[in-house]
Amino acid sequence: MDFFDRLQEQIDTVRLPLFAVTVTAVAQVNTPLIAILHWHGFRRATPLVLPGMEIPPRPVPGSALQLDAPWHSFETVDAMLLDAAWQSGAWEVERVEQRGCNVIGASPAETLACRQAFGDYGEDMVRDPQLLDDGTDRDELMQLAARRGYVRWLFRPVKGGLWRTLNEPDDTLDVDGGRQPPCPVPPRARRPDGRGRTVYRLGTAHRILLPR
Repeated sequence: MDFFDRLQEQIDTVRLPLFAVTVTAVAQVNTPLIAILHWHGFRRATPLVLPGMEIPPRPVPGSALQLDAPWHSFETVDAMLLDAAWQSGAWEVERVEQRGCNVIGASPAETLACRQAFGDYGEDMVRDPQLLDDGTDRDELMQLAARRGYVRWLFRPVKGGLWRTLNEPDDTLDVDGGRQPPCPVPPRARRPDGRGRTVYRLGTAHRILLPR
């Protein structure tokens, strides 16, 4: 499974800079992975032109991809995403492990985090769609994750991404903002309790500026 190549294909097709990439897996091996590509850009929602009225552009919805290749350990997924993030020039990869939210004592915040990890943004989706229509099994996987728990990875590409404009000093980056494989950072085992945050440092960034 080469996620980096899939990522570059999407960047070449959409032709917009990436803000971030998230990948979510149910806490059960050999289940499909859901990748969401968060684009940075604005477009008119309609080609309709009304005299004397300006129709403001809207944020470009993200793209959801389903990765169906078999995998039999979370270290395998970690290694794949570390490789993609390394070649994409990302400065870090964040891995968050969460328990299922359909358990006694789970908070509304845990339920919301689970939904958003699979691209379900509730009422915001109706008012202002944040994902393009897709044929993934996000809903079914989200229901399974609510029972079994899930793992969500996040990284911000420099190559083909918004973060290239920061011009941060980093000797590991090539001219185009990427890096040559292989990634020197090894994957780490999951936490024994299946909950918590792990951050892999891949490069050097002195600051992160969020776009307004």
